[in-house]
Amino acid sequence: MKLTKRVIAGMIAVLSAFSVVGCGKDDGSGDGDKGAVAFTDEQQKIVEELANSSTLPDRELANKEINWFGHYDLNPSEGKSASADIELFKLKYDGVIKDNSTTWETRFDDLAKLVIADTAPDFFAADDMDVFPKGAIRGMFQPIDDYIDFDSALWSDVKTAADEFVFNGNHYVALIEVQPNLVCVYNRATIDAEGYEDPAELFANGEWDLDIFFEMCENFVDPDQEKYALDGYWYDEAIQQTTGVPLIGLEDGKIVSNLGSAEIAVIENRMYDETRKGIVFPRKDNNWKTRGSGQNGEGLGDGKTLFIPIGLWALEDAPEKTKLFGDIAAGEVMFVPMPDNTDNEPYYVSARVNGYVLCTGAPNPEGFAAYMDCKRACLLDEGIQQIGVEQLKNVYGWSDEMIEMKKTIYDMCKENPVFEFYNGVDDQLSSLFNNTISAGTMTEGEDGATTWTELVGQNESAVNYLVNQANTEIANNTGAN
Repeated sequence: MKLTKRVIAGMIAVLSAFSVVGCGKDDGSGDGDKGAVAFTDEQQKIVEELANSSTLPDRELANKEINWFGHYDLNPSEGKSASADIELFKLKYDGVIKDNSTTWETRFDDLAKLVIADTAPDFFAADDMDVFPKGAIRGMFQPIDDYIDFDSALWSDVKTAADEFVFNGNHYVALIEVQPNLVCVYNRATIDAEGYEDPAELFANGEWDLDIFFEMCENFVDPDQEKYALDGYWYDEAIQQTTGVPLIGLEDGKIVSNLGSAEIAVIENRMYDETRKGIVFPRKDNNWKTRGSGQNGEGLGDGKTLFIPIGLWALEDAPEKTKLFGDIAAGEVMFVPMPDNTDNEPYYVSARVNGYVLCTGAPNPEGFAAYMDCKRACLLDEGIQQIGVEQLKNVYGWSDEMIEMKKTIYDMCKENPVFEFYNGVDDQLSSLFNNTISAGTMTEGEDGATTWTELVGQNESAVNYLVNQANTEIANNTGAN
C-alpha cells in the first residue's frame, strides 16, 4: 500500500505528536506461550468445539501470521493463563501471532517509523484510549470496515459502542467489548483492623457512595504510622469520572472540552478539600513516586494504604505479580466499583475499550480480521467464558465473590460508561492534562494542591486552542483518502 504525501507528512509529524501517558502491562517480546498455564483437557475440548462450529466463517488465509506490535506480549508468558482466542485462531485458521517488542515510552514513535518505512505490523491495542482519534488523523491506522462487519451476528451487539470511534464515516476500532477502566481495590484485613464496614457489603446494600468513601479515607490517615488512604496513579481520574462527564469528550465526531462543567467543578472542589486533609500519599516526599514506585498494590498488603483505584488487569495476574495487594487466594483482596456520586445519576463507571486498530500498510488485514472474529466468538461463547472463570479461580486465586463482582461491574459499565478522550487527541493536550489539570486538585506540590478555579483559569485558553486545532484538522481531513 502506497502512502500519500499527506499521510507521510502525518507519519513524520506523529513522531513528536503522540504523548507518553497511561498504563500498560509488563514489557516483553517473543512468540509462543512462554511457559503459560495450559488448558485442561476439558478446556481444550471446549475451544475445539467452538473451532468446529458454524460460529466463525470459513476462510483460507493466504498468510497465516499476523504481527502484533505492543509493549507487552500478546502470547501469554510464564504464570499467565493460556489464551482461548489465540488457541481458537490456531485451530480454526492455522493462525500464528508474532510478538514485536517495543516499550511503553517509545511505542508510537517506533510504530510511526515502521509505517513510514512500509514495514508496518498488523495491529496495535486501543485499550488505553490513546490511539483515537489522533491515530486516524495522523494516518497511523486505517479503517476496518472492509474487514469487520459490525452488522454481523458476531459484532452487532457492540456496533453502538463502536460507532463512538468513527472518523470520516469509517470505523477504526475493532471493539471487542466495553470494559471498566478503574475499580476500587482494597484489603479486607485492613478494613477489618480499622473496624470499617466492608465496601462490598456497603455496595450490595446501596450505601457505597462518596460520602462514606471520603469518611473512611479521612479516618484512616495517620502520617506518623505512614498510613495514607489513597495511593497509585489513577485515584484522581477515578473519582472525577463518577460525575459521568469526561474532561475531554467526543460528540458527533467532534472533540469537546468540559472544563466548564458544573458537575466537574463540584467534584474537583471536593477532591481539593479532601487532599488538604492529607488523605493522599505525598509523592512530593518520595521523589514524586508512589509508595511502591510503580509496583501495583502500593502499601495495600501491609495495611498502609486503604484504597487503590486501578484496572482489573492488575489483579488478573500471577500471584507473584499481585502480592503487594495482599494474598488473593486467602481472601484478603477485594474490589468494588468506585463509589456512587449521588449528585449525578445514574451510577457511572469509568470505561475503556477492549479493542484493536489496524495499522496503515498492515501486511495481513485479513488475518487481523480473522483473529478479531476469534476474540468476539470467545467472548460470546458460554463455555469459553467459563474457562476464563476457572482460570481466575485456579491460576490467579480469585474467589466466587470476586468473579461475581467483576460481572456486576462489567454490566454497570455497559449501561453507563464514561469514556475519557484527552489522551487520544494530541500530545500537547495529553501532557497538559496528565501533568497539570487532571491530578491538579489532588497533587500536593510545594504550595499544596491547586484549586479547580485556578486550574481552569490557568489552562482553559490553552485547552480550547488545542481542541479547536484538532477539530479543524478533523474537518480538513473529512472526505480525504
